[in-house]
Amino acid sequence: MAKNSAKDTNQAIYDARSLGAPKMTVLGLQHMFAMFGATVLVPILTGLNVSATLLFAGLGTLLFHLLTGGIVPAFLGSSFAFLGGYAAITTWEELNEAGEMVSVLHADMLPYACVGVFCAGLLYVVMSLLFKAFGARKVMRFFPPIVTGPIIICIGLILANSAINNCAANWWIAVLAIAVVVVCNIWGKGMLKIIPILMGVLVSYVVAALCGLVDFTPVKEAAWIGVPFHFKDTVFSLFGGEGTVNYLGKEISKGGMIVTAIITIMPIAIATMIEHIGDICAISSTTEKNFIEKPGLHRTMLGDGLATSLAALFGAPANTTYGENTGVLALTKVYDPRVIRIAAAFAILFSFCPKFAALISAMPTATIGGVSLILYGMISAVGVRNIVENQVDFTKSRNVIICALIMGLALGVNFSAAGAIAFSIGRVNISLSGLAVAALVGIIVNAILPGNDYTFGVNEQGDQAVNFKV
Repeated sequence: MAKNSAKDTNQAIYDARSLGAPKMTVLGLQHMFAMFGATVLVPILTGLNVSATLLFAGLGTLLFHLLTGGIVPAFLGSSFAFLGGYAAITTWEELNEAGEMVSVLHADMLPYACVGVFCAGLLYVVMSLLFKAFGARKVMRFFPPIVTGPIIICIGLILANSAINNCAANWWIAVLAIAVVVVCNIWGKGMLKIIPILMGVLVSYVVAALCGLVDFTPVKEAAWIGVPFHFKDTVFSLFGGEGTVNYLGKEISKGGMIVTAIITIMPIAIATMIEHIGDICAISSTTEKNFIEKPGLHRTMLGDGLATSLAALFGAPANTTYGENTGVLALTKVYDPRVIRIAAAFAILFSFCPKFAALISAMPTATIGGVSLILYGMISAVGVRNIVENQVDFTKSRNVIICALIMGLALGVNFSAAGAIAFSIGRVNISLSGLAVAALVGIIVNAILPGNDYTFGVNEQGDQAVNFKV
């Protein structure tokens, strides 16, 4: 974890108080700029509200700082890990008018997905209590890399098809977005290396606009000031009334759909909690302050989880601690958490501008396809990294069996004709996605089979291996 070295603020770390308000404001803007491209990409990919995303990224960050005593310089932005969960609930294959199978987004299903994300945030709270009561090592034995790694690999593989479909809208624009992300990520210096996704989006967006491929009519019609979210997009819109919803071509009761969303999405929190731990380790190493000890993982996880649940209630994506902003900390050597809170205030301010959100929503489909192609592939690569850096031994039959079951079920069920495993409990019909089934089976089989030798906290590199940001 972090070193508690004697080398402190006098040498390399500037105290933000000595910088003055103007410089602190500029640094806050820089942090918002760093998180922006990745944070707004999630609602664009899922159909969620961009303004609500910015609002609850800001509010979630402030809530996190409140619950952790205001000492951890972390920014909470949109989590990429839940993309597979949103897709499982809102998007499925249908025949178009030409008789071709295409992926269709059902925006009316987004509040159900948000219920699942809300409960995933509550799982953080449960994990926080377990960490406080039993310690991280005992709890993490149930979530070793042989379980989390294959799950993460499957999240990216399941999503890859939609990225290709988006790229097909205009391959030249998509390839341009990919090229810019790669160049900035590999050869970029300073901030360019920290914000490759944002640069890929900006460059390909501008080129597409110059080529007449962007419709700016919604931007012209949007107001300058407005409410960041609408009631119909929130979880509260599901309350009251009976009825059924169409899911994967079948009629399911509203109660059954809520249960389906919860069981489908909650297991993804296993991966994001591992990511959270890795991010806190990385922030600790960067600032040379041990946040694992103080305020403690139980408090940081509580803040992350409650921020995610709050965002989900109002139709915004799940939150997670952002690696991009850790990169800015390393770049500027300014570790004062108040600078992060200034960035959160800017995110909240921008959320009240519908014209700004409309400009983001006008992004070309091919641009989305290009950056998401890298993003989805990277998610799978992170799963591979998690397995490799934790030195999972595949000469052991138990590990091969667990990995085989997780990947076979996740991909097999997802790409089957039904797309899910459906069953009934009383009068409630439930459909489980491949990811949900795979995660549940993986956790149970790992707990049953002998030979689980994973110990959390021994391998620092392995503990930081899960990070879903480019």
